[in-house]
Amino acid sequence: MLEIKFHGHSSVQLTADGHSIMIDPFISGNPQAATKLADIKVQYILLTHGHQDHILDAVELALANDATIVATHELATYLGWQGAKTIGINLGGSLKLPFGKVKMTQAFHSSAVVLDDQKQIVYMGMPGGFIIEIGGKTVYHAGDTGLFGDMKLIGERHDIDLAFLPIGDHFTMGPEDAVTAAEWVGADYVVPIHYDTFPPIQQDGDAFVAVLAEKDIRGKALKPGESVRL
Repeated sequence: MLEIKFHGHSSVQLTADGHSIMIDPFISGNPQAATKLADIKVQYILLTHGHQDHILDAVELALANDATIVATHELATYLGWQGAKTIGINLGGSLKLPFGKVKMTQAFHSSAVVLDDQKQIVYMGMPGGFIIEIGGKTVYHAGDTGLFGDMKLIGERHDIDLAFLPIGDHFTMGPEDAVTAAEWVGADYVVPIHYDTFPPIQQDGDAFVAVLAEKDIRGKALKPGESVRL
């Protein structure tokens, strides 16, 4: 049994068989977060890219839990300099971990840390997504991305039980493209992410799920702090 807990934005926690992992922890800076960072217990933290709304709490969470961060080489190196345990990988690469397996997929977006005080932007490697095998399930977290044709290949190569797809538009694909992505990926269950956190990405998650249902795709728009089991 796999437990999925949505922490808002793109932050997702997956727990199965005594293992728990977190993807893109953005809790302390999220006005909609319903869980305190100190209450989250994980062994691994997966980061799709280097933007602040995906890595803000990664180091603090890693140090508090003695957890290991998995990210692109550049981002892993940067966070390692801050004291976190890290494993650097890259697009197309896979990694066997105690809970199962992780493979990094491509995403069409950008990835950098913006240092406002120094007026500098530091490149953090290519953005990505993850195929995660945990608890007997295969999970696809698309990260921040626009729609791209190789999502069809992801669906052909992997039997996806659950997909987390961004629907916010403006910075990622919007609901219409995300419906197409859901069809191409062929997931049994879809949860929308990366929406409603800020004004530019306000969307109706329930309306998105209703369109999925018209295409015989199951899904749910989880509220921050809400969990579901598959």
